[in-house]
Amino acid sequence: MAAPVIEESIQIAGTPEQVWSVVSDLGRMGEWSPQCKKMFIFSGPVKLGTRTLNINRRGLLVWPTQSKVVAFTPNREIAWRIAENNTVWGFEIAETDGGVTLTQARKAAGGQTSKVSSFLVDKVFGGNDDFETELATGMRDTLGKIKNAVEG
Repeated sequence: MAAPVIEESIQIAGTPEQVWSVVSDLGRMGEWSPQCKKMFIFSGPVKLGTRTLNINRRGLLVWPTQSKVVAFTPNREIAWRIAENNTVWGFEIAETDGGVTLTQARKAAGGQTSKVSSFLVDKVFGGNDDFETELATGMRDTLGKIKNAVEG
């Protein structure tokens, strides 16, 4: 069973608008994420309902996923559902006295993913514990790169 929520946060010296301009540009995901190397955006600017094709890589293994933007509140939240495993990935922006707290999360409702995803995590990615530790580490890397992009 997958963890219902995996999340990491970082403090950023910037405004919600500055952070939003970076995280809502999903076409740049490959600059930040150690696993999602490219997101191809379909149908113009990103908005609620936008569909993407994502190219993921882990070592020599490369695989595509498809997603749909399921939350889009400018300067607050963007999230997309991965069709192949039913998880929702996204960013939440919370204004603080010193700037912004940016949180990245992967949510698996009830700890459930698709059967094929569960099989692959177990047989190819080293099991849930290792895979989810790797996802959390990747989130920290992603957030650090976004912080650098915002703060310059």
